[in-house]
Amino acid sequence: MRKNSQNIDELCVNTIRMLSVDAIEKAKSGHPGFPMGAAPMGYVLWTRFLKHNPRNPRWMNRDRFVLSAGHGSMLLYSLLHLTGYDITIDDIKNFRQWESKTPGHPEYDLSTGVETTTGPLGQGFANGVGMAIAERFLAARCNRPGVKIVDHYTYGIISDGDMMEGISHEAASLAGHLKLGKLIYLYDDNHISIEGSTDITYTEDRAKRFEAYCWHVQKVEDGNDIEAIAQALENAQKEESKPSIILVRTHIGYGSPNKQDTPGVHGEPLGPEETKLTKENLGWPIEPPFFVPEEALRVFREAVPKGETSEQKWNELFSSYEKEFPELAREWKQIVAGELPENALEEIPIFEPDRVGIATRAASGSVLNAIAPRVTNLMGGSADLAPSTKTIMNCTGDFQAGEYENRNLRFGVREHGMGSILNGMALHGGVIPYGATFLIFSEYMRPSIRLAAMMGLKVIYVFSHDSFALGEDGPTHQPIEQLASLRSIPNLTVIRPADANEVAEAWRCALERSNGPTALILTRQKVPVLDRKLYPNSDNLKKGAYVIKDTQDSEPEAIIIGTGSELQIALEAA
Repeated sequence: MRKNSQNIDELCVNTIRMLSVDAIEKAKSGHPGFPMGAAPMGYVLWTRFLKHNPRNPRWMNRDRFVLSAGHGSMLLYSLLHLTGYDITIDDIKNFRQWESKTPGHPEYDLSTGVETTTGPLGQGFANGVGMAIAERFLAARCNRPGVKIVDHYTYGIISDGDMMEGISHEAASLAGHLKLGKLIYLYDDNHISIEGSTDITYTEDRAKRFEAYCWHVQKVEDGNDIEAIAQALENAQKEESKPSIILVRTHIGYGSPNKQDTPGVHGEPLGPEETKLTKENLGWPIEPPFFVPEEALRVFREAVPKGETSEQKWNELFSSYEKEFPELAREWKQIVAGELPENALEEIPIFEPDRVGIATRAASGSVLNAIAPRVTNLMGGSADLAPSTKTIMNCTGDFQAGEYENRNLRFGVREHGMGSILNGMALHGGVIPYGATFLIFSEYMRPSIRLAAMMGLKVIYVFSHDSFALGEDGPTHQPIEQLASLRSIPNLTVIRPADANEVAEAWRCALERSNGPTALILTRQKVPVLDRKLYPNSDNLKKGAYVIKDTQDSEPEAIIIGTGSELQIALEAA
């Protein structure tokens, strides 16, 4: 490598570091250690490997990038600004300020290039697995010999904290099983946590752990070795049958004379004096703050013409695809736009009145199988409870390695991983994901449900066995507080249908909703199918609540409210 090339690499890396340090210093809060240590990884990935177009962050065939270590958000914001996204230097200066584009942890906003909301550790790790699943499914379904309109990688930078969280184990295990070869993670292996060295809590062999998960594993011993990182990424791209993890030995707070490799640089600004010493140590001008050398900016901004060229080539490819496969192209445009087929909901069944009735979970299974052949990008499954939750689509097979065109996902007993993987699928676009388990086990999914609601993602949850009436399994499996807990999550629509026809309407509402997740709460036991000649139509469900039986002539003495299986009891009482 020529010396001048080494110098420009170092200049670019230090630009990321110092933008991060200055922004955190100005905000008087933040996490400088991570971006200072991980800057070389970010630089190599974003300037040499990431296929993206800063002028069109929504280009469907872009590579996805997930910063799972959301506390290191200034790494992401620096890269977005430097490569030409809609993040200005003023936005960098407003880091962690009210209503800024640069909040303390990344918040999903494709207009600025932020692919997902991260911060709760481990969530981004599993989001990336979901994105890779969606990519494999759409590639299998839409690509044709010689014409790959879906062909991209999912990259992520993950931290020690992500790796310790249980969700990373769940998601990594499933990713290895599914052989998601276009998933590549860089692991910021800096050996430091908030409480001290990771030796106090975290001593397993991480490489062997991921080898056991059937991942492709590499190590880079020097986190500042640009060419070693680049070579590892090249190797990872060549491995098509396994997801890849690259363990990069970094130094938290790299360049800080007194705080590098200490917990003190994790979650607080360097301080004016240490900032000055760090800049001197790295050969950086002390003034002005937020300095971006022109030579470095030119290197980063090459992403703009490179990205525009990549997208233009893809547009030309899609034009030829559209001529050769017009129906597939039409369907592609529809699912990318998030639209349902015109006839998608025509076959939703109408259930006849029945005093004995049907369990709403069973009705849901019937509705799902009426919808599935028409909504062909509906994709999901259960956390090893599909026979009980009635969530198998009979018109398709299992999504497995080498059978990526199928739509039934077997998540295994991994509820938390399932929830966040569903989010990643929705974030990718082009698919409508659903996931199922017993209502009591929604507790395991709560962090990912909350994030789905925050991001406004179209995710459908099927939670069955919704009350103590599930019976003999006892109090460990009998949900009591879960319904109130779910209802308390802002932007989560919770629907507890009273009978089979309300189930049909609930699925209709869930599929038509585009600005947030929906949870369907279903019974194990049979409930009567109401005679809608005697009671208002079930499509009143979309109002959120409606009067099903009223007094004839006088003011009511009491109002009885019931949902789900309790509605029949309320009707009997009335």
